[in-house]
Amino acid sequence: MTRSFSYILLFTVCLAVSCKKNTTDTLLKSPDKATYTQELYSPEKVLLYDKVLGALVGSAIGDAMGASTEMWQRKEIQTKYGYILGLTTAERTQSPEGTWENNLSAGATTDDTRWKYLMIAYLEGGKDKLNQKNFASFITDYYKQEAEELKDQAVSNSPDSLDIRMEKIDWIKEWARVSLAYENGPMEYQKAQNRFYGGEMSCAGMLYTPMFGLITSTPEEAYTLAYKHTLFDIGYAKDISALVATMTQMALRTQNMDSILDATVYIDPYQYQNSRLVGRISYQIANSARKYVAMSKNQYLEDSTKIRVPRNYHGSKQDWLRQDFIYELLEKDARAIPFHAGEIWQILMAGLAFGEGDFQKTMQFIVNYGRDNDTVAAVAGIILGAKDGYTKLPVDLKQEVIRINREQLGIDLEDMAHRMVTAIGIKTINKP
Repeated sequence: MTRSFSYILLFTVCLAVSCKKNTTDTLLKSPDKATYTQELYSPEKVLLYDKVLGALVGSAIGDAMGASTEMWQRKEIQTKYGYILGLTTAERTQSPEGTWENNLSAGATTDDTRWKYLMIAYLEGGKDKLNQKNFASFITDYYKQEAEELKDQAVSNSPDSLDIRMEKIDWIKEWARVSLAYENGPMEYQKAQNRFYGGEMSCAGMLYTPMFGLITSTPEEAYTLAYKHTLFDIGYAKDISALVATMTQMALRTQNMDSILDATVYIDPYQYQNSRLVGRISYQIANSARKYVAMSKNQYLEDSTKIRVPRNYHGSKQDWLRQDFIYELLEKDARAIPFHAGEIWQILMAGLAFGEGDFQKTMQFIVNYGRDNDTVAAVAGIILGAKDGYTKLPVDLKQEVIRINREQLGIDLEDMAHRMVTAIGIKTINKP
């Protein structure tokens, strides 16, 4: 295990109202694997464990596949890699939202997976404690604990040893500004919320709200619980963040991709569709993405000499023509920032529709498009992983991502799945 995640592994806070260290703090130890092997579960829990582990590992695979090219344009990706088929070495400098060390092995993940890791501790507090106030306190306490660790190290260590601790503070401080303001009243909260990451409509909630889809029993419950936790979202980004939880919950129940995608149409507890003159923007964006995929099927190759297929691409020139057609339409809709909630949502829906339920086809479509590809792929991965379960994920990808995250980042995805299943118990899900 590297030092880059050792402190989070040992000191992630659980639910607490006070910022002081107390008996509610949770020591996050990695239990012996024998304590949570599937053989110790009932048949119902075996199925649930497989689905939850599939969701967590599927998300981590998507995150890792995009980690090396996060925020790149697709032409840049084609120049260096051709067409990405799997994991690539994370050749990049450390950053708060990216990897916390330079140049990590293929399979390393970014903040998209760290958020899933952090959410486990919050969810373990119990379903009856999942609300806005406790979530704000959870983020605030985590920030203050990291700040204390930084202060303690600053006194006793050289400046060079503080680099990783600074990455942890820089990662969470933007979020903590909002959570602290939430605890100080509505006026302070509104000001902080509207300047979060520059005041842009970011994809903040999408990093963690799919987790609520794994612990709820119906798509409607997933939506409403996730919506309550969109403290960092503004405008229709709240609706989008709740919808990815809805799709994740639907993925536990069905193998039918149309049903999963259509949940974004029919699940609307807060009546966004009734908005005067505008209607439901998330629906319009999702519908455009699915339309682009449908339109691509009508594209036919006339002159093959004009088509340049990226190296490593396994399909035909006709296949690439159709995929490239979708990419071009998505580029025309690109927002000012790659992590805009609307853009993430549109690429996600296009990728899921294009992949038609196939995990690798979907991941490759998303990652090779570029932009904020690790976040889009992480959300798609948690949905498809919940649908297929761990056993059906690509063997080479899932094994390597589990190994690298455990050995280099201190994130044990198998342990995370066990803790979630233990915390939420057995619930009714349809067998595939």
